[in-house]
Amino acid sequence: MENIRQYLDSTYLKLPEQAGLTPDENREVVKQLVNEAIEENFKLVMVRPDMVNMACQMITAADSNVDVGTVIDFPLGQGGVEAKLEEARQAIQDGADDLDFVANYSAYINGEVALVEEEVVKCTALGLAHGRVVKWIIEIAALTDEQVAGICQLIKGAVSATADLEDYNNIFVKSSTGFYKTEDGKPNGATIEGVKIMLQNAAPLPVKAAGGVRNYEEAMAMIKLGVKRIGTSSAKAIVSGASAEGGY
Repeated sequence: MENIRQYLDSTYLKLPEQAGLTPDENREVVKQLVNEAIEENFKLVMVRPDMVNMACQMITAADSNVDVGTVIDFPLGQGGVEAKLEEARQAIQDGADDLDFVANYSAYINGEVALVEEEVVKCTALGLAHGRVVKWIIEIAALTDEQVAGICQLIKGAVSATADLEDYNNIFVKSSTGFYKTEDGKPNGATIEGVKIMLQNAAPLPVKAAGGVRNYEEAMAMIKLGVKRIGTSSAKAIVSGASAEGGY
């Protein structure tokens, strides 16, 4: 079994007001997350775009191999392709290794397939041209099983039309933002059932399970299914065998 740490994208994406903190306090939380990732040698630390430069500087200063990822057009994915590209260019300039784009899943639900295809093609090409890992967040809690299958197939099709086979390992389909509001207490992140559908329909593109993976057993269950990355705010709990509370 590979080192579970190398599957973990240790994540903190709350804005200060969402966390009930001041901007300075929220920045301290991000610093703690980065330091923890360095100490634990997690694969990656996932932060908001305005925190990328700081995280990169900290990791460089520590001579660490931890990667830095950020989210683009987060959390709704409705900003349009030009806004996505502009935000991604800035993230690349700031040093981000991974770019997790929110697909315009609302447009997909409304049948605007060409719009979604265009952003996948153009944004993926930008990321690959700069040697970055690209992930497409599809927000499975907002979709039916059929729509999950369909948008995975759409992303795979758009990628296969534009990317080389050797690039596929660097283009993921990702389950969730962790910020989608569900009804009746339904999970808003990765579920076993949802991830199975993603794996079946995104292959050969790798899958990232994000949201709802909070302990070692849940993480191992996802890895055994075949996911290649896990986005979680509970990375330390996962590797220490504890169980964490919270949504992501």
